[in-house]
Amino acid sequence: MATEPSDTPTTRAFFERHFNAYEVRGRDGAAEALITGYYEPLLHGSRKPDERYRYPLYAPPDDLFVVDLSTPYPELSDKRLRGRVDGRRVVPYWPRADIDSGKVPISARELVYVDNVLDAFFLQVQGSGRVELADGSIVRLGYADQNGWPYRSIGKVLVERGELKLEQVSLQSIRLWAQAHPQEVPALLAENPSYVFFREVLLDPLAGIDGPIGTLGVPLQAGRAIAVDARFITLGAPVYIATTQPISGQPLERLMLAQDTGGAIRGPLRADWFWGFGSEAEREAGQMKQAGRMWLLWPKGTAPPG
Repeated sequence: MATEPSDTPTTRAFFERHFNAYEVRGRDGAAEALITGYYEPLLHGSRKPDERYRYPLYAPPDDLFVVDLSTPYPELSDKRLRGRVDGRRVVPYWPRADIDSGKVPISARELVYVDNVLDAFFLQVQGSGRVELADGSIVRLGYADQNGWPYRSIGKVLVERGELKLEQVSLQSIRLWAQAHPQEVPALLAENPSYVFFREVLLDPLAGIDGPIGTLGVPLQAGRAIAVDARFITLGAPVYIATTQPISGQPLERLMLAQDTGGAIRGPLRADWFWGFGSEAEREAGQMKQAGRMWLLWPKGTAPPG
């Protein structure tokens, strides 16, 4: 394994002395992983709606509930059902199209209103972000819950329609398509029925990291945290990744920490690389769709999971 510049010899020696490296593979023996990227976006918003700020970001609605089936069905311990009550029936919660159209208004759960519907959508995909208000203050939002519908990539939808080629798909190319087809944006976003709800986040200044809160409840450090599928990669585990830079194609090899999860991160050979906050992070994350390999580092003397 090559050493990333900020990995000191002492750190490297510690992991080599106390951990074994296990290459992550699929059930078919495949070792090539897909490494994508995510970031913490900055949006512009208001506490109250007006002609400019029209798109709400919601806290979890009161009628959304979560069913934990792990007690009667231990094999479903990694799954949660989300829904609502309709009379005497439990039914799926409302999909994105119904929420965005106002067909089922979620009263009194608005946290802020933002000025761009696509930015609001991408914030849900990223899972956390910052909203700058008119007075310059910042509201930080983190993932709180989700409506229970599976995630569907709008980039893949555009490929299926022939609007983009697969190799062209990135956050930036989707933005350009939306700018050229503003009237078609609501219908495109509705193709992804998944909908994310947020909570306001106050970071602990003593934490020393000014990043969003991941699934483990700790701030994410840019360039050191990844989102994984926790069914296959234990959260908190060190994971060595060998991949390439999204823009230059130069080698990118680094020891990361599995600290987060995501709706689109499914399977053992998937990782989402956290690039940080701001426009540079957006550029890198938006274009990252790299092949790579992954090694789980596990303490010596103990059996690795799975």
